[in-house]
Amino acid sequence: MSSSKNNIEIANNSKNNNLLSTGDKSVFLVIPAYNEENALGNLLENLVRFDYKIVVVDDGSKDETYLIAKSIKEKFQNNIFLCKHLINRGVGAATKTGMEDALIHGAKYIITFDADGQHAIEDIEKVTKALIENRADVVIGSRPFKDMPFSKRVANMIMNFITLLFYKVAVKDSQSGLRGYDALVIPKLNIHSDGYGALSEFTREIKKNNLKLEEVEITTIYTPETQAKGTNAIVGFKIFVKMVRDIFR
Repeated sequence: MSSSKNNIEIANNSKNNNLLSTGDKSVFLVIPAYNEENALGNLLENLVRFDYKIVVVDDGSKDETYLIAKSIKEKFQNNIFLCKHLINRGVGAATKTGMEDALIHGAKYIITFDADGQHAIEDIEKVTKALIENRADVVIGSRPFKDMPFSKRVANMIMNFITLLFYKVAVKDSQSGLRGYDALVIPKLNIHSDGYGALSEFTREIKKNNLKLEEVEITTIYTPETQAKGTNAIVGFKIFVKMVRDIFR
């Protein structure tokens, strides 16, 4: 997987290899976080109760995100791994950093999970199950359109169409942040975008590498904070331009 090592700090992570396993399958959560001081602490406190291994990537936050993650890590040394970008690089860059750190610590399955509290923890099992049962190399947690706020629904429909048009991959939710990957496929994924465009690039790489894809329906918790984040018209236009460039590269 292509990514830059610049402007990254990795906290002193425990080298304990007593990884969370389902059978002999090690599962890591990767959580990119940018200015998430209001949601991250509660999310991590809930996740560690399930004994998940968690990689938090602070993407150059200007608030207390890193300090909150660090304080929780100090209580759960063997469960939380912490990385920090010195500058804000984007969700794509943070995801790549988190995946690389998870691989270093022995992950067999990697689940990406948004830091803003929009995902239901119970849905992690849905995504992981398809990987462990070898039904898929990549799993996308698809948010039901009927439950989306209107602006999100329109933006997602447009991005799904653009992903199909440029990358020839039909998915129900091209912008979902809850996804699962067999760790063996991660090095095959050639991701250039550091921003939200990385989500569509991950989808492109599924087809390019002939990977098995499964989509599972997930629950999404919409709050004013979660609705303010993610793909909007401006972000969508930037992704569109990036896709056009990819074609002629």
